Amino acid sequence: KAGQGMNVSMGDGFNLGWKLAMVLQGRAHANLLCSYSAERHGVAQTLIEFDQEWARVISERSDDRDDTPQFQKYFIEHGRYTAGVSVKYTPSLLTGNDQWQLLAPGFTIGMRFHSAPVIRLADAKPMHLGHTLKADARWHLFAFAADEDPSAHDCRLARLVDFLENDPGSPLRRYTPLGADCDTVIDFRAIMQQGFRTLQVSDLPKLCWPQKGRFGLVDYEKAFCADQRSGADIFDMRQIDRQHGCLIIVRPDQYVADIMPLDAFERLSAFFDGFLLPTSTNG
Repeated sequence: KAGQGMNVSMGDGFNLGWKLAMVLQGRAHANLLCSYSAERHGVAQTLIEFDQEWARVISERSDDRDDTPQFQKYFIEHGRYTAGVSVKYTPSLLTGNDQWQLLAPGFTIGMRFHSAPVIRLADAKPMHLGHTLKADARWHLFAFAADEDPSAHDCRLARLVDFLENDPGSPLRRYTPLGADCDTVIDFRAIMQQGFRTLQVSDLPKLCWPQKGRFGLVDYEKAFCADQRSGADIFDMRQIDRQHGCLIIVRPDQYVADIMPLDAFERLSAFFDGFLLPTSTNG
């Protein structure tokens, strides 16, 4: 019970922390803070109800003839909840509807981003995609490439990157401060279906290996491949539509905000336009 309360309180702090940071930095509308109560009130109510039921289960004597106490069974059955990873946010300003959920059923909109193994393309390092998510108040865009050559100039990934880099309506153009690194507010990464031996980072769109920082050094940690050798292919594990690919928006608190086609540019822009403030130079 104490552990669950701590897990929920940590979630409360994470939920509020990044929102406060964005508002105080002048990157988001103040009404973003209203979403804290809207999202966490239901979680608190569920915790109260769970604690009441948990207290009842502990106090009851089990009539089962097996060796497993009733309270132990209950704890195991509700393991995801007691671990604090079963929260699901309903559609709102920060969470999309399920219109395109079938593009990636393994990433449930409104729930924590469910990590899986990948191979970093630049150095063939096996890692978990979720380990790229840091508690730094940034948003994340994961582009899961379609079943095509990701280095082709007319592929879906290339068209998405062209929109993000050049279109005035692009959230990267509108919300990245002038002179700042391209991933200061929204962090973009791409995941390809092909094995790492068949691709070169430099053949991908430039946003997959951007130059950053004072000295313009290349960030080689933006492009990943499916892990085809271990049997833990992220496209299979998370049921990602291989033919069309998809774009996944992940919130700073690591919840899946929305899933959409790689060419859903208007939907992508409208999502961020709902709460972010354009920079004075780019807006």
